Amino acid sequence: MSNTANERAAMPKDSSVLDSRSLQNSYATLIPLLHEGMRVLDVGCGTGAISAGIAAAVGPTGTVVGIDNSAHLVAKGNTDHADVPNLTLVETDLFAYQPAEKFDLIVSARVLQWLSNPREALLKFKSLLKPRGYISILDYNHTQLEWTPAPPESMQRFYNAFLAWRTDAGMDNEIADHLPSHFEALGFHKVEVLNADEIYTRGESNFAEKAGIWSKVAELRGPQVVESGFITEEERIQAVTDYQEWLATAAQKMVMKLKDVRARIEE
Repeated sequence: MSNTANERAAMPKDSSVLDSRSLQNSYATLIPLLHEGMRVLDVGCGTGAISAGIAAAVGPTGTVVGIDNSAHLVAKGNTDHADVPNLTLVETDLFAYQPAEKFDLIVSARVLQWLSNPREALLKFKSLLKPRGYISILDYNHTQLEWTPAPPESMQRFYNAFLAWRTDAGMDNEIADHLPSHFEALGFHKVEVLNADEIYTRGESNFAEKAGIWSKVAELRGPQVVESGFITEEERIQAVTDYQEWLATAAQKMVMKLKDVRARIEE
């Protein structure tokens, strides 16, 4: 049984959720911060889908480095984005990473939610920033997820078990709302919070895919939740079946509460 946040956060082989993301559709609040020539670090880059968009935004005089501790994701990303000359994806642990040069901007999207030590991670980020450098963290408050109408009870049971499984490993289900206090405690300045809620409504072309994320979670992460004793395998399978039926017939809207919390360091 995997008990630590690091073990439970290990990414599954299926990277389709990560591959479908882009700077424009999954981190749009970051775009105004990007400019030509920036040196950017993307922590927890996965397959580099967002990193590649950042590389395009900072242009040929800019540099983007993406780091991730999942070897299979980095390998796929290096293949997928081999034609992006100013993007480098590196398999490494954040706390072991020692670049030769610091960064103008450090970003991390939907990553700190998987850590039991987010403040230590932010302190490491701070050590990698140039003077007056920026940090932008995009993450969720999972306790405020909204479904319209309410999904089947089986999925509600699974979702509550999933959150309990995360809490048991020390992960913060409300990390988006706790980030400002972390920043302030670590001496960051000019803390700013931008709403970035993900809102999916029936009739939109991507509704089934995006609202269907919880079927994916139950399929890919669910076995870990079962293994840890938070739900039975029968309950997990029922949640997937019932949710897919609800998604096809009754689901109207889903809102995932997401915030871009950013700050900077002084000289």
